[in-house]
Amino acid sequence: MKEEVRNLPLLTVLNVSHNKLTDLPAAIGQLSMLKLLDVSFNSIVTIPEEIGSATSLVKFDCSSNRIKELPSSLGKCSDLSDLKVSNNLITSLPEDLTNCSKLTKLDVEGNKLTALSENLFASCTMLTELNASKNLLSGIPENIGCLMRLIRLDLHQNSENFINPTINIGLLFSSGILYGVIFLSTGYKRCLLSYLKVLYFFVFIWYLPPQIFRNNALSILTEELGALSRLGTLDLHSNQLKEYPVGACKLSLSVLDLSNNSLTGLPAELGKMTTLRKLLLSGNPLRTLRSSLVSGPTPALLRYLRSRLSEAEDSGAKTPAKEEVVTMAARLSLTSKELSLEGMGLSVVPSEAWESGEIIKLNLSKNSIQELPVELSSCSSLQTLVLSRNNIKDWPVAILKSLPNLSCLKLDGNPLRQIPSDGFQAISMIQILDISGNATSLPENPAFSNLPHLKELYLRRMQLREVPSEIMSLRQLQILGLSQNSLQSIPDGFKNLTSLTELDLSDNNISTLPPELGLLEPSLQVLRLDGNPLRSVRRPILERGTKAVLKYLKDKLPEQ
Repeated sequence: MKEEVRNLPLLTVLNVSHNKLTDLPAAIGQLSMLKLLDVSFNSIVTIPEEIGSATSLVKFDCSSNRIKELPSSLGKCSDLSDLKVSNNLITSLPEDLTNCSKLTKLDVEGNKLTALSENLFASCTMLTELNASKNLLSGIPENIGCLMRLIRLDLHQNSENFINPTINIGLLFSSGILYGVIFLSTGYKRCLLSYLKVLYFFVFIWYLPPQIFRNNALSILTEELGALSRLGTLDLHSNQLKEYPVGACKLSLSVLDLSNNSLTGLPAELGKMTTLRKLLLSGNPLRTLRSSLVSGPTPALLRYLRSRLSEAEDSGAKTPAKEEVVTMAARLSLTSKELSLEGMGLSVVPSEAWESGEIIKLNLSKNSIQELPVELSSCSSLQTLVLSRNNIKDWPVAILKSLPNLSCLKLDGNPLRQIPSDGFQAISMIQILDISGNATSLPENPAFSNLPHLKELYLRRMQLREVPSEIMSLRQLQILGLSQNSLQSIPDGFKNLTSLTELDLSDNNISTLPPELGLLEPSLQVLRLDGNPLRSVRRPILERGTKAVLKYLKDKLPEQ
């Protein structure tokens, strides 16, 4: 970068990450309109003091460089809300950073910090995410309780002497080494921990000699853990837990990771944790549970555990209010970038769906939603949108045009009245499309030619009498679902779909198959034909499966 950058006074976003920069020009301070600056993954050693003149800066990412200290002038960027300085050589944070009172995200992972300032916590009370893992911290300030809005706190892999006199001794090693920060002194316990939503417990394996690791891995959880009423994610993987306390079954968790421990069973009370969306149990010697339950879906395991409770206990299981579950799911999406509100009985899309702006997958299936709010257009990062089985009647053209990264759209099972002629133009980058179960007619040709990247297409239960001819031009198509229609024949143009691996023609009125279909062998691995009055292929051949059918059809082609 050169000093000529000053000639861009209206610049608001500057991304020069993943280059070989060794410094930044002082002229960076003259970009008074700059809001986002990303200089990550370079070889920068120092940040110029002049950066303090870029007072409009909201997000600054200088991670993965060789920076040893941050300039004190950074404190002049009073609008700064997101600061990422991870993976550098920083030994302390400038005291002037306390002037950045709007800071909501602070990531200092992978540095050489030995302490965090009490003044920082007292001033930056808007913090919702704090990642200070992989440093040399020996403790945390006693006034951490000031961070009332904290959602994510990650302090794993710090000094082996990581301890604070105000922390409850319930989670200390026998040798006095802390594995997880849970309980603070009485004065701070309620004001912090009732708001803490994500808590990480990681073994400090990199900082402990092997014998200490073997003898002191976390093996017991205190029953007091159940007091963390707003905890959303609890990560306890790779310890030596032998049981999960019944008291901790009172938690309203979304995610519970108990993988790689020494658990032989689970308390039946765990089945009452109806907010739990993901329970990880791999790597445990569980003897009281079938392997299919352990590796299967979490709801099925919870149902089984509830069944082991007496009827009196089971009747006490609390089903959380709809709003509570929505809030918990939104909380989980902060880290996973995926939000699932499937089967919530929603009639409108809640604001949680677009408030973060960083969601990449949104599942609103099995609800009663009739239309999509215009605010959903702000989710520019959205890649997957699942709207199956709702009451949507109009194709959401305006919303879809505002989602440039959308690659998967599922609108099956909706009473769509019509797909407009330009409906598919709004999703030209789509790779997976499911509009099954809609009585609406498809747009007139050339509709599918607007979808050149399509890999999966599902047109089940569409009352189709013939295969849309344009489908034959989709050369990247891998899966095509045409089941439960009224198709009577298959065009020989299917031979052009050379990338096709799965073709579902079941439950139609097809009596003959074109020999040209045999040319799709060996790429076509699955061909479903059941539920058709086929006369051109003998039943013994059909019963032998896809390869036999394709070979039979190919053999019927005239020799050339």
